[in-house]
Amino acid sequence: MYRTKTADMIGESCVGEEVILAGWIENIRDHGGVSFIDLRDFYGVVQIVMRDTALLKGLSREDCISVRGEIEHRDEDTYNPKIPAGTVELNCKSVTVLGKVRESLPFEIISSRETREDVRLKYRFLDIRNRKVKNMLVFRSEVIKFLRAQMEERGFLEVQTPILCASSPEGARDYIVPSRRYKGKFYALPQAPQQYKQLLMVSGIDKYFQIAPCFRDEDARADRSPGEFYQLDFEMAFATQEDVFKVGEEVLYNTFKKFAPDADVGKLPFPVYSYARAMLEFGTDKPDLRNPLRIIDLSEFFSKCLFAPFIGRTVRAIKVHADMSKKFHEELLKYALSIGMEGLGYLEVTESLAYKGPIDKFIPAELKGELAALAGLEAGDTVFFIAGGVETAVLAGKIRSELGKRLGICEENAFRFCFVNDFPMFEPDENGNPAFTHNPFSMPQGGLEALEGDPYKVLAYQYDIVCNGVELSSGAVRNHDTEIMKKAFDIAGYSEKELESRFGALYSAFRFGAPPHAGMAPGIERILMLLSGEENIREVIAFPMSSSGQDLLCGAPSEVSEEQLREVHIKLR
Repeated sequence: MYRTKTADMIGESCVGEEVILAGWIENIRDHGGVSFIDLRDFYGVVQIVMRDTALLKGLSREDCISVRGEIEHRDEDTYNPKIPAGTVELNCKSVTVLGKVRESLPFEIISSRETREDVRLKYRFLDIRNRKVKNMLVFRSEVIKFLRAQMEERGFLEVQTPILCASSPEGARDYIVPSRRYKGKFYALPQAPQQYKQLLMVSGIDKYFQIAPCFRDEDARADRSPGEFYQLDFEMAFATQEDVFKVGEEVLYNTFKKFAPDADVGKLPFPVYSYARAMLEFGTDKPDLRNPLRIIDLSEFFSKCLFAPFIGRTVRAIKVHADMSKKFHEELLKYALSIGMEGLGYLEVTESLAYKGPIDKFIPAELKGELAALAGLEAGDTVFFIAGGVETAVLAGKIRSELGKRLGICEENAFRFCFVNDFPMFEPDENGNPAFTHNPFSMPQGGLEALEGDPYKVLAYQYDIVCNGVELSSGAVRNHDTEIMKKAFDIAGYSEKELESRFGALYSAFRFGAPPHAGMAPGIERILMLLSGEENIREVIAFPMSSSGQDLLCGAPSEVSEEQLREVHIKLR
């Protein structure tokens, strides 16, 4: 009734055929005796020619219309190579308006991505008509379809887990949902399907996955959507850390090879760095391996030197082989001061392999050869020094990143993956007491015996996948032993009663023959950001919230009636 073909079906083979097309008017060109319309549907654009000018009467851009006519060749000098149907046009015989635009458009569809974000989000249904925005949703669908196929090929079973669940401490604030039937009690939206997927392992499901929605009441960042996100969540029974690594790296490698065919995705297997090594060499647990610079520890070396500001402190160094002007050094020092450093020492290696720089005179002559060996120094090198306390590693990482950017030495059009593992199980909370560093359900390395000593020395079987400095996924070998679980939660300040109360299902299930199991969950939106080159996560989501956590399109969060509040036993203060 509305259409017999779509834009992608129109081409040379349709010449002479009468068809009906439907879509939106992208553009109108009135040339007096003849008029042209660019008709856009989901699949593309077709030019409509109206030789009867009365057909154009009352039409405006973005009207939704249906047109009937015959497909004809265009004049050769009017071919449009930018669209597949660029050599033909529809000679319009009749027009039916299906949906009329009745107020001014808030922005031009073709340039909607240049519009202020709050306006775009308020009129997201118009923004999605923009070809690039629409294509991102198509791209998202294709990537998710491929990920799903990858998991199914590896024997994983897709299982949907509950959205209404119990609140649990997983590192972020819960969204809580009041219960109507149970006064004073609340559901929570899942931060991740953590407990349910572990329960599936106990249930005998061997390999589980789902494209899982997750909900966390967190502030927005460029790479983090406020409120909700999706992840490729998977778990494996009778699996080690290495088993999970193999699945995770194969699936991600294949995905990036398919959807970024012109990029250098590196090779399998992905390199593995311990948390301690990552913090030493890169100054971060999210290393960008496109940057060739590495950080070395010179704390022990400078304990033997005469430079008082370095003695007894942590000293990191970064060697660079590049020509750097005085202005470069001045600007880099200015950056160092802006991130809280006291200064930025450096030495330059001359052609005669002598040193020059602010701290050269504080290094005894007999130790200069040792420094050259430790840092691998050659003529033309410059070595920068970062000194301080516990924050030194992070500051060195920032200087490494800044040097990579300013010198333009990072690889381009490349995806560099790695695993980071062996994270500390516990870290001090704001009161100086042990708290879980990451996932509380992780297995400590060394089991129960390891938990008897210093909790801050315990490493967990926890791991991340990082790509180009972006954390794509976290995961762990899970703690499936109730005795180890009791001890770990006791160290973190949870009594056995609290453990049974808050994690009763897992605690109970693990008493009935739980298998060893492990898994991870790469983030869908971050994968899409990397593949598409988008810098803002909201560009890869159909209906994103604003940076302030509002749904500007539908008006959430919103007030509710007194009656609704009474039904769920809530009174506002």
